[in-house]
Amino acid sequence: MYIIRDYKKDLAPLAVILIAICILILIPSTFKEKIYPNSERIPVKIISTDETYIIDTGLIRNGEQLCKVEILKGKFKNQVFEATNVLSGSLEKDKIFNPGDKALATLDYEGDEIKVITLVDHYRINYEVVLVIIFILFLVVFAGFVGLKAIFSFIFTILAIWKIMIPLFLKGFNPIAIGLVISVILTTAIIGLVFGIDKKSLASILGALLGLLVTCLMSIFFVGKFKIHGAVIPYSESLLYAGFANLSLTNIFIASIFIASSGAVMDLAVDITSAVSEVVEKKPDITKLEAIKSGLNVGRNVMGTMTTTLLLAYSGGYIGLIMVFMAQGTPLINIFNLNYVSSEILHTIIGSFGLVTVAPFTAITSGLLLGKNKNLV
Repeated sequence: MYIIRDYKKDLAPLAVILIAICILILIPSTFKEKIYPNSERIPVKIISTDETYIIDTGLIRNGEQLCKVEILKGKFKNQVFEATNVLSGSLEKDKIFNPGDKALATLDYEGDEIKVITLVDHYRINYEVVLVIIFILFLVVFAGFVGLKAIFSFIFTILAIWKIMIPLFLKGFNPIAIGLVISVILTTAIIGLVFGIDKKSLASILGALLGLLVTCLMSIFFVGKFKIHGAVIPYSESLLYAGFANLSLTNIFIASIFIASSGAVMDLAVDITSAVSEVVEKKPDITKLEAIKSGLNVGRNVMGTMTTTLLLAYSGGYIGLIMVFMAQGTPLINIFNLNYVSSEILHTIIGSFGLVTVAPFTAITSGLLLGKNKNLV
């Protein structure tokens, strides 16, 4: 009977996640991909290149790179044509092709005649697919059924963000409310998938949600105090110019803070709950207060590395900016008052606050729910 109950405990959340994934896949997108008539996006192979029309000005390159390409898919497959790679003078966005490269191209045609082929970027989808397959194989081989559940939770998270959260943001719904609801759903679903439906799962979920709530409230309060506008979000201006000027970028920025930290909060809640559960299993007569103390001890040991993990995760994308500040000798008082630097400080510190608070919250919920001895002390 125990085996059957345990089997059901594991499979029930998995079945719910699989059903949710199927529903999310079937939800039609209200922001459909733009399809232009007589136009295709296809992979091509670079046969030869001509840099005659490229103008070099120091590090900047402008002009056009002419390429002879072989079309790899579509109605013009295996045919060879001239294509153009337009250089805008941006080191970040521009690319140079070499013979043998595979590129993504936009092909404009009329009937059986190609009008123009524009090279978009290097073709990377094949390597992305290979990388994902390798990741899935390693995860399943090393983690077994748990790894398989992790893959489904990963897919569910991506679909929930892509099919629900982002469209609702674009439609003008309150980003803070939507972000909080999505984070609660993801936290509950993913922890339930890991632990199954039991007290251990409930303890982790409650601890994680309390930590998430603290992060959300601090984000709302301190973004106002820091006077940071949501325009610090990358590509936010492009979003406004694309016809979404009614969006509250500041609220989106606030939501991004607690959404970004929710994964680490969830991870710490699961770690503490697992540790308390193990202690209770080894010592069934432990009091609830002793179980809480054990959870707090585990939380103290884990928090040091987890907060540093957040720091490295957030600062890793700004290595170039930090190097510029150091190379130019920018005073620290200037650096810490810049809005984009202050926004990253908010991300890091408030995310770390979520971790600091989730540890005692989860220790308390785990001790109270998992402690088998009914006495508190």
